[in-house]
Amino acid sequence: MNVLIDTNVILDAMLSRSPFNEAAQKLFIMAAEEKINAYITANCVTDIYYLLHKYLHDSVRCKEELRKLFTLFNIMDVTSSDCEKALELPMTDYEDALLAACAKRGKIECIITRNVKDFRGSPVKVVSPDDFLKDL
Repeated sequence: MNVLIDTNVILDAMLSRSPFNEAAQKLFIMAAEEKINAYITANCVTDIYYLLHKYLHDSVRCKEELRKLFTLFNIMDVTSSDCEKALELPMTDYEDALLAACAKRGKIECIITRNVKDFRGSPVKVVSPDDFLKDL
């Protein structure tokens, strides 16, 4: 199954943000065991780095953490067409619309996020980490 993981879920796992870290870390394990084909978008990588650095205050360690992340997750590019199509989606948050546009182009089966409500109008199914794990 091809899934796109939102930044908030990635950070929940990497920063052990309770109470959300348990489900997020299970998704990491599933990606490592190749039970899911997990993706993050290229633009999310910069957000992840920025927020990790804000927490860790160590650029070397942040880069090491990104390298680990890249072994588990496929990186989906963001195209100019995605940027334009995101504007057309009936979603209020452009960043979320951009993820949805990338997911649609990439034939992603679902987007996993804690902000399900922000993805109303997404052309791709959206689920919370807990609901995704329950439905398996």
